[in-house]
Amino acid sequence: MSQIQIQTQMATTHTHTHTHTHTRTGTRTRRACLLGALREGRVEVGVDEAGRGCLAGPVVAAAVVWDPRLQGLEDDPRLASIQDSKLLSAAQRERAAALIREVALDWAVCEVGAADIDRLNILHASHAAMHGALDRLQRASYDAILVDGDRFPAYLPAPGTPRALQDDGFVPSACVVEGDRHYLAIAAASVLAKTHRDALMRGPVHEAHPGYGFDRHVGYGTAQHLRALGELGPCEQHRRSFRPVREAQP
Repeated sequence: MSQIQIQTQMATTHTHTHTHTHTRTGTRTRRACLLGALREGRVEVGVDEAGRGCLAGPVVAAAVVWDPRLQGLEDDPRLASIQDSKLLSAAQRERAAALIREVALDWAVCEVGAADIDRLNILHASHAAMHGALDRLQRASYDAILVDGDRFPAYLPAPGTPRALQDDGFVPSACVVEGDRHYLAIAAASVLAKTHRDALMRGPVHEAHPGYGFDRHVGYGTAQHLRALGELGPCEQHRRSFRPVREAQP
């Protein structure tokens, strides 16, 4: 069974899903307001995805194990550069990604491609990518998972993996609505997922399919992209279960 199929089985057949949400009043857009951890002193891994709303390309998830000693600007002023990826320019995201890879205890990314998105649906594919990123963490143990969003299938690590488990064998997790604007670990994951996906779409995917303008819109449904879809029809990177792509097929 392929890795994606294994992750899909976790995401679609297990009903033990954590739906805890944590909200805060006001919009947190400045780094000084973001928190290092949901529970102080606990080693937490932040998880987020990029590309869920695109018409083409993979959905990419990242997992970042945050160092609990880095709680704010007083610990390292460079943390001001780590924000929700949507609030950063492309150049700022690249600088932040380099810092995250330097200071994180561990990090990993996972892609789930268009064919699997069509087979699973985008929600389950996003969860499969998140579980896949968690599977790839090798260097550091952690106590809990913080996920951006409002739903996340309970994560069962591989046997023998050093993780803090609940009595049922799953890693404790919490869903945080707009978590990438509240917690450093989730913001860091959002940056790594976005930069990884953008590089993929602007590089190999665009080079293989230059007529669609992937180097500019990275798969989102812009007017330019829709025009190219109408003229060329979909390529292998397009998600054929998405209506604009489905309607563009001959």
